[in-house]
Formats: sequence, structure tokens, C-alpha cells
Amino acid sequence: MSDRSPLDALRARGEAFLEEVSAEYHAAHAGHKEGAALQPIYEKHRDAYGDDAFGLALDLFRNSRPAAGADGTVSPEHRSARLLLDWLLESRVGRELAAVEEREIAWEATAVVQLPGGGEEPYQRAAITIANTRDMRERHALDDARAALVAAELAPIKQEKLQREHDVVAALGIGPTYNAAWEALSGIPLAALRAECEAFLRDTQAMWDDLLPFYVKRGLAMPLADVTRADLLALMRAPEFDAFFPAGAMEREVRRQVTEMGTSPDAEGRVRYDTADRPGKRARAFCAPVRIPDVVHLVLRPHGGSNDWMTLMHELGHALHFGNMRRDLPFEFRWLGDNSVTEGYAMLFDHRLKDKGWLQRYTQLTPKELPAFLHAQGFEELHFVRRYCAKLIYETELHGGAVPWAALPDLYVETLTGATGFRYQRADAFVDVDPRYYAARYLRAWQMQAVLDEALRERFDEDWWRNPKAGPWMVGELFGWGQQELAHEQTARVAAKGLSFAPVIAGIHRMIG
Repeated sequence: MSDRSPLDALRARGEAFLEEVSAEYHAAHAGHKEGAALQPIYEKHRDAYGDDAFGLALDLFRNSRPAAGADGTVSPEHRSARLLLDWLLESRVGRELAAVEEREIAWEATAVVQLPGGGEEPYQRAAITIANTRDMRERHALDDARAALVAAELAPIKQEKLQREHDVVAALGIGPTYNAAWEALSGIPLAALRAECEAFLRDTQAMWDDLLPFYVKRGLAMPLADVTRADLLALMRAPEFDAFFPAGAMEREVRRQVTEMGTSPDAEGRVRYDTADRPGKRARAFCAPVRIPDVVHLVLRPHGGSNDWMTLMHELGHALHFGNMRRDLPFEFRWLGDNSVTEGYAMLFDHRLKDKGWLQRYTQLTPKELPAFLHAQGFEELHFVRRYCAKLIYETELHGGAVPWAALPDLYVETLTGATGFRYQRADAFVDVDPRYYAARYLRAWQMQAVLDEALRERFDEDWWRNPKAGPWMVGELFGWGQQELAHEQTARVAAKGLSFAPVIAGIHRMIG
């Protein structure tokens, strides 16, 4: 008979389940196999997320003291219970939607966009091709064909997933609404974050109104009123800088920087790099921790130019986090937690492509091109934060239940187009939605990386990214902690600061001068 406690048994079953699910997703999205066989994994590990496990986590959540003391810090018991319950809810949703998820993955791997003038484009490569197409008419034709295919085949799958997810969450009774349940389990107040996003859009509107016409005229040579999200992809591609970011030097220079920072660029072999192109590989890069901290895959499908460098740095931030977590942390602090934290590390690394000293040392940008590149990075940063602020505002309505499903595509176009100036497609209203408010994690990550960058500069100077003392400190004080803290708790611990958009805006001003 096992002498493990019910909680330890739950942890062991959960880890075995997530390892197998992560391995399956990795194989499918990296192009190593066609489709993903998720339903057999859910069936094999049904005890990991079944009624007994959910009941145990729910009892722990309801019976543990939320606060550890007068200072308002969360008790370890309540923190563990909250993370486990959040994961079990997500697993319940995953089990209910496994068949739909398999259909979606299989569709994405095989779908083909039929072009109006003949020819075809694999759906997985459509975004890459759009970004690399310099002719406006060809770009719009491809995106319109993509949107028509999405509207007919992918959007219904995505809408079905969202509707069924809402039904599952409602049945579990964690909160009176979907949004209330998410807030209770995430520890993030949605209304406050939405208010911050609305303020950011207002505070940066004048700056955006100055930058947007300049870049549209320079990079696209088309009327501002005609630009679409497809044009945005081409604009952000910035091919004029490609020569300074050669593909052959990318992984070598990134590894050199991390080594100079005093830590292993592959976490002593635990991180495996996969930067080759292959059919079936997702266009969107990802990090797949298959066994934490021992097996972590970093997967990137090349698009070209500086975007690949930035993407590699982003995923490396994730990979070094997972590959350097302490082994003695319980399951929930390694696999679960506030993903704002790991996204914050990813952004801390990808923002080196916005750092003048880093660019001078590791890329081939010359003093002549450097100011223009940094200015373009400031434009890109402002766009992305404004886009994600708009996404959060839209998604609070999508998940709020007050707006009918049929009205959401128009609201999506209005909200995203209004914030960015680029016209969005109605077909993407249910496709351009990250699972379970992941937009909130990204927004808090932007705030967190700005605070951590300031703290690292104060502790290790402006070029902390090549200070051999910085890497060991990051492993010990950041990565090693896993995700047991919320993002604002971590910045309070290591920097004595809270989260806000103020340092994000300050960073944009530094780039645009």
C-alpha cells in the first residue's frame, strides 16, 4: 500500500499526465507527426483530473486560509490549492474538448488556402508568405482567401470550443460567471487590468497618431485608410534590416550572449534547440517543456530577419526558466502558476533586440542603421501593447456573456481596428483569442519585464546581459523559483516595485527618441 498522501498522489498523477500531453503537442506542432492523439492520453490519465482529484483540490481551496499574515501574502496552502484547482478546471475543459482540439490541429496541419488567380498556399505558411509579399494586391488577395477559408472551416471550430468551455466552467460552480471563476483562480482582477489598458490606449494615442502615418508611408507606400492587418504583417517584417540579422549567425550569437552572462545557453543540455524549417511545423514558435526541468524543447520555424532573432530570444527566456527550475519544487510550482512570470522572462530576453548595447555587440547593425532600427522597434512595441490592450478589452466582452455571439465579429473588428489603425478581418474574431485570458498574462509580462530590466540595470549595470554575475543571480532569484509567485509578487520581492505601464511607456520613449 502506498504511504503517499492524497495530495502527493494528485501531484504525481498530474505530472505524468502533463508530461505525456506536452510531448504529444510538441510532436504535432513541431511537424514530427500528423495530428495529435489527445483523447487516448486523457483516457489513460483520467484519474489525474477526475472527480476525486477535483473534489480534493476544491476542498483544499475552500478550506485553506487565503492570507498567511497581516501583510496580505498568500498562504502556501492556499497558493497550492488555487493552482491545482485552476489546472484541474483547465484539464476538465481539455478533456471535454479533446476531440475538437484534435480536429483543429489536424485541420491546421492539412488546410490549404486556394488563391484567386490559381495556385495554393498551406495554411500553416500563409502568415509567413503574407509577411514576405511586397505587392499590396497579392498580399490582400492571399489574406482574403485565408479569411474566407477560416470563416468557413476554422472559425466554427473555435467558436464551438469557446461555447463548450463556458458551459464546462459554469457547471463546475467555481464562480457565478466565467470571468469571476477566472479571477478567483488566477488572482488577477480583470476590471482593474482592463482599466489600465484603457488608460494606456488613451495615454499613448497621440504618440501612435504620430508614428503610424510615418511608418505606413515609409514601409507600405499606401493610403493610411486602406491598411489591413495583412499589411501590418508585411510592415513588421522590416526586410530592409535582414542583412544585419543573418540566419547563420542567429543561434551562435544568442548562445554567446547567454554564455557571457554567466549561465548555460542550453541549461546544461536540458534545453533542445529546433530552429530548422520543415513541413507541418507551426508558423508560431513555441517552447515545450516535456519533463521539467530535464527536457525542454525550443521550436522555431524561420520567417527571416530580425523577427527570427527576437522570437528565438523570446522562446529562450521560457526555455531557460523551465530548464533551471529547482527540482525540489512541488508539481504545481513547476508546471502551473501565473504564466505572466514565464512570459515576463521571455520578454526580458526578446527585449534585448530593443537594447542599443546588445544590438551593437551581437548583431551586424552599423552605427548608421542602429537609430532607425531602434525607432522601428519602438513603433513595433507600441503597436503590440496597444493590440493586446484591445484584445483584453474585446475578450472581457467575449467571455462576459452580455454580447451575443453573432455580434462579436463586428465588435472584434471595431475594437482591434480602433486601437491599431489596421483593419482586421471578421473571420478572426474567434481565432485571434488566446486560451483563458492569456492576453492578460502577456500584458502583465510587459509590465514585469520593464521592472526587471530596471532592477538588473541597477544591480549589474546597463549591460547586465553580459555581466557574468547576472546569469547566476537570475537562475537563483528568478528562474529557480518556478511559478509559485504572481508577477506582482515577484517584482515586489526582487525590485520592491509593483506593476504598471509607466516603465513600458518610458522604454518606448527611449527607443523612439
